[in-house]
Amino acid sequence: MSAAVSPEQPSTPDSAQYQNNPYRNSNGTYATISESETASSSTTSTSGSAMTTINSNHSSSIFKSSSGRSSSYQLHQQHLRSAYGASEEMLETEKASLVERVNDLERIVLEQKDEIVCLKSTLADVLRRLSTLDNSYDSGKSTLENSSSHNSSVMSSKSFRFSRNTITRLNSSVDEKRFGRVPSRVTSSPSRSAMSSSSSHGTAKASSLAQKAIHHSNGSLHSDSMSSHSISPAPSPSPRQPNLQNLSASVVGSIGVNGGGGGTNGVTGMGKRWSSTGDFVSGSPGTPVSSASGNSISRFSTKSLLNLNSSLGGHNGTGKGGSHAFVQKKEDDDYLKLYISGRPVVLHIPEAQISSYETTKVQPAPNKRLRLDWVYGYRGKDCRSNLHQLPTGEMVYFVAAVVILYNMDEQSQRHYVGHTDDVKSLAVHPNKLLVATGQCGGHDGHDTLPHIRVWNSVSLATLNVIGMGDFTGAINCLSFSRADSGTILAAIDDSPDKIISIWDWQKKENGRRITETKCSVDTIVAVEFHPLDKGQIITIGKNHIAFWSLDQNGMLYKRMGVFENREKPKYVTAITFTPAGDVVTGDSSGNIAIWSRGTNVISRFLKKIHEGSIFSICSLRNGGFVSGGKDGRLVLLDESMRMKAEQLVEPHFGAVRVVAQGKGSQLLIGTTKNCILSGDFTLGLVPMVLGHTDILWSLASHPQVAQFVTGGRDRLLQLWDSLSHSVVWSKDIGEPIQSVQFSNSGDTIIVSGVGGRWMVFDTVTRELLAVYQDGQDVIQTIKFSPDGNLLALGSKDSCVYIYQCTKAAHRFSKIGKCTGHSSFISHIDWSKDSTVLRTNSGDYELLYWNPTLCRQITTHGTVRNLEWATQSCTVSFETVGIWPENFDGTDINSVCKDGEEQFLVTADDTGKIRLFSYPASQPKSLSHAYRGHSSHVTSVKFMHDGVRLLSAGGMDTSVLQWRVV
Repeated sequence: MSAAVSPEQPSTPDSAQYQNNPYRNSNGTYATISESETASSSTTSTSGSAMTTINSNHSSSIFKSSSGRSSSYQLHQQHLRSAYGASEEMLETEKASLVERVNDLERIVLEQKDEIVCLKSTLADVLRRLSTLDNSYDSGKSTLENSSSHNSSVMSSKSFRFSRNTITRLNSSVDEKRFGRVPSRVTSSPSRSAMSSSSSHGTAKASSLAQKAIHHSNGSLHSDSMSSHSISPAPSPSPRQPNLQNLSASVVGSIGVNGGGGGTNGVTGMGKRWSSTGDFVSGSPGTPVSSASGNSISRFSTKSLLNLNSSLGGHNGTGKGGSHAFVQKKEDDDYLKLYISGRPVVLHIPEAQISSYETTKVQPAPNKRLRLDWVYGYRGKDCRSNLHQLPTGEMVYFVAAVVILYNMDEQSQRHYVGHTDDVKSLAVHPNKLLVATGQCGGHDGHDTLPHIRVWNSVSLATLNVIGMGDFTGAINCLSFSRADSGTILAAIDDSPDKIISIWDWQKKENGRRITETKCSVDTIVAVEFHPLDKGQIITIGKNHIAFWSLDQNGMLYKRMGVFENREKPKYVTAITFTPAGDVVTGDSSGNIAIWSRGTNVISRFLKKIHEGSIFSICSLRNGGFVSGGKDGRLVLLDESMRMKAEQLVEPHFGAVRVVAQGKGSQLLIGTTKNCILSGDFTLGLVPMVLGHTDILWSLASHPQVAQFVTGGRDRLLQLWDSLSHSVVWSKDIGEPIQSVQFSNSGDTIIVSGVGGRWMVFDTVTRELLAVYQDGQDVIQTIKFSPDGNLLALGSKDSCVYIYQCTKAAHRFSKIGKCTGHSSFISHIDWSKDSTVLRTNSGDYELLYWNPTLCRQITTHGTVRNLEWATQSCTVSFETVGIWPENFDGTDINSVCKDGEEQFLVTADDTGKIRLFSYPASQPKSLSHAYRGHSSHVTSVKFMHDGVRLLSAGGMDTSVLQWRVV
């Protein structure tokens, strides 16, 4: 008998036996009739029909009972599945809601982070203003004490002392509450290097000249060196000393690197907002510092120019006689011999000084200094990603060796002048407070090697100097990491192998290089960290887009971008990111490609957004994009990359090089013609910064008003206003400009072009009044006589052309030409009585001329005691002390004295401006040296008020405006 028909078989489906029933189906139901059971029943039926009937009846009852249990179980399963489905739906809804809440929280955190950054900037500005107020109290106190009687002086002193202490306590209270602690030391790598270097020279004695000293005043640090806040009404009193250990008492607070409450180890900020890096650390670039002689002399210092203990040609002397390296004077001589490139130049001593003149005397540096007041120009011609908006309300950009922080609302500038040569790259930290800038290599010692400087945009303090001596070429590209709050920095070295290096910039004094590798043999135009994926880096350039991964062991892995069946562009020229993390690139064919996050393949390709290269793509805060290109068009795209609007930049401003987002909907546009524009798609664009685009040779200041004119190889003649810091007018004259000069009344401008042509322009209308021709070579220098009746033009053909001026008609009548030089004319000066002309030539000759007869004056008694209206000649008795040791005669390009004849300023091939006392007639004359230009400085001029000074860079195309303070 089959067990299937046993009457004791359990009837409950929960039974283990039932669960093991061989007739249980896969769907959970149970069958009682199967093929095996049918076979068994057939075999059993042969024993009798009665047994067959019993089997059939019993099987039928079991089937009915099983069917009822099966349907009940199915219903139970359906209920379970329904409940599970409802639960899944609830979880999905809750998950979506949770994601939305997390996104909202992230957005709130980002907004609060921006608010914190703005609060930091605002507080820093408040501290700066408090310090300015404090200085005004000090000035008032000093004035009252000097002008009042003894008793009233005492009372005034007490009153102002009380106010001063009140401000001091206020400063201290605000600083302690805001920053929480006072840094014990603030310094920068170059300063530390300079200190260690000077201390290593044990034999070097301290200079007898008074050095600048740091003094503590109301919790602020003041400097008498270069400052650059353009709207400051008067300089702050600020002597200081180079002892950096004493800074801790006068510096308040620190700013965390990541914008949080606490600072990062080794990175401290300043509580005060500084106008220039020259105001921050003694010995920093651009800061004049007195120094001992010898090898310990700082390259930025006030220093001796010649060695008193050296002798020339075996002539030794003592007392009033004696000799000097490059300068020779015998005891009874009434002249000096200045040796330039081995060639002696005889310089006659004025009669009043013959008896007292000694070559061993030291002429001290002037008691006044220069402060960088304004920088004209921008480098957009060959640099990218160098224009950003900061939370302080300033836009940051660079030209020459200066990084400018320009506040358009206040029309003020601050300057970071820590670099020693051309700045080529700029990156802003994710906290919007720190900035990294990279420079190219110079030719003036170790500190001009290519390197990166990380600095605080509020205090202008240098936090670290990275890679000094590690880079081969200029630092063309920089980028802070973004997914990890800017802890590492990527740099592209413009060496033949285009090395990419990754730096932990906060480690050690010079940063720690994590890794480096060859990037490409072709040009790299940008490097960017991915904003969401840690360790992901993208580089773009010629025939190049690469996706890099930085692992935890510091290894870089590269995947090249795949264009598949699309045409590969010659250059990938621009890069940005979508909010979702996709990479957006522009290329030299005007196309935009979107690369899916985490991949190296294109997910979307938009053709011909621009005609020609796309130089920049800016990701907007609202999720859209703005692209700018070689065609001069700005294109506004929405999140889906649909074109919404476009704007055309006027051709004379150049093509779009950089697009950055300013305040609100405002855009900042950097152009290929070194201009910066501001505006939007509704109101249009207005120029904020203008400049030259090619070598800047010529500069002249207006004789009566605060204006000056510049001309360069770019054919642009531009009239500037030095008070509003703007261009009055600009004119393309159609040929390169070599020299410019105002008439004595200032109503006309003389401009020399090519091939001996020179032109006369009206200062107000810029109208061309007349054109003249003298010889076939370019006119090098132009000078009017003090009485305005004569005009002298020095030519490259070694002649000086003399003209009679007809003032009423702005006409000129040629008198003749002076011949006698054996090289081109480089400089011209007139005597104060307009009767004598002196000239320098390219082979360092100094000759004198009678301008009305056009004949050379050879009797030295006639010219020995003359007073000169200007000081343009670099070779003269008044400029003996400007020539440094081991010099080349071409090293000094321009000199100028002020109207009061107190100061003499020089411009040289190393990019330095030097301020001497006038006349610098001692072989050993001390000076204050300043940096700012990165190229040879072609011209330097005092303005009509004698307080402001202008310098023109050659290749850097910039104009720097200085103030005597």
